[in-house]
Amino acid sequence: MTEKEEQAVAASRRKPVVISLAVFGILVVGGIFFAARQAQADTEAPVAVPPAREVEVGLVTKTLTRTWREFSGRLAAVDRAEIRPQVSGAVTEIRFTDGQRVEKGDVLFVIDPRPYAAAVQQAEAELSSARAQSELAQTLLERAEALIKESAIAQRLYDERASNAQLTKAAVLAAEARLEQARLNLDYAYIKAPFSGRLSRAEITLGNLVSAGPTAPLLTTLVSDEGIYAEFEVDEKTYMDHIHIATGIRNREINIPVEITIGAGQNRYEGFVHSLDNQIDASSGTIRGRAFFPNENAELVPGMFVRVNLGSPEKQEHILLNEKAIGTNQSRKYVYVVNQDNVAEYREVILGEHIAGRRVIESGLEEGEMVITAGLMRIRPGMPVEPRIKTAELTADTDRRLSVSN
Repeated sequence: MTEKEEQAVAASRRKPVVISLAVFGILVVGGIFFAARQAQADTEAPVAVPPAREVEVGLVTKTLTRTWREFSGRLAAVDRAEIRPQVSGAVTEIRFTDGQRVEKGDVLFVIDPRPYAAAVQQAEAELSSARAQSELAQTLLERAEALIKESAIAQRLYDERASNAQLTKAAVLAAEARLEQARLNLDYAYIKAPFSGRLSRAEITLGNLVSAGPTAPLLTTLVSDEGIYAEFEVDEKTYMDHIHIATGIRNREINIPVEITIGAGQNRYEGFVHSLDNQIDASSGTIRGRAFFPNENAELVPGMFVRVNLGSPEKQEHILLNEKAIGTNQSRKYVYVVNQDNVAEYREVILGEHIAGRRVIESGLEEGEMVITAGLMRIRPGMPVEPRIKTAELTADTDRRLSVSN
């Protein structure tokens, strides 16, 4: 082998070694560079922790409240009468205007009274005649009693006079009855208001002939305005849980407070339960109720649609929470509670009834805890928070209305 060939072989053997040394050098330089960058990163300031979010919270308290349940109802007059004629004749007078308020005994219509006045006079004459005949028969009987003792008259004559005396007495009674009936008919010719109240319009005008009996025409209607009923139906569960069992004694149902609202609810009237029916309707599962309201200003009119708010007999303590503080997770309801470390905790709750924008919390919260009342979408479990107490969020009027649709 020549010298040049030996040099070429030696060079080929040194080439892998050089490459290996170059790769090793690159790795060493890269490691040194990475270590330097890591050391530089370690010497930088630590990442800042985000500040605690300021949140509004309310203290959970128990409030003494009267719960209310809402039902649909209609107003009805305490007294209502359809005025119809009790005697026949022509209408000669109408002594009221449409919608007028009248007092008990005021004359509303006059049916031609002349035939009935004449009938009274005739009955009086018949009574006078019957009394005269009765007096004569009694005198004859007294004479016959004296003569029969002396056997001066026959027994048959005495019996006739005694019988005649009885007949004439009966005739007097019959004449008195006819006179009373004639006077009643004359009085019926003057159709009067059976009670105080407000009239409808006159359905019959002057000169019309009306007749008494089952087909007697309607003249007008009269409704009382000193108090009014609200009639409604209560479901069986509400009756048992809210009314009957709560009162203990059925006679105390009258002490249950009740209110009605009309329209948008600006007008509110207070009353009390007047009565409840004696049975539950099997077809609807409800029991009829009736509440009484004074209606002093006559603002309430029969037939009005009203919302009847039935109150619980006694006030009870409830935890009330503003609905803005309650979140929904599918079928679950939850709130965020601020713990002692000012960290938001997820808490499931079970809700009760509505009370004017607030909900009764049946379980899940304890008195004295702090609940986040607003901005739940920005809160996450475990998030640090800075609570700002706003007690008004959880404070409810002690007599707000419980709205439960019937």
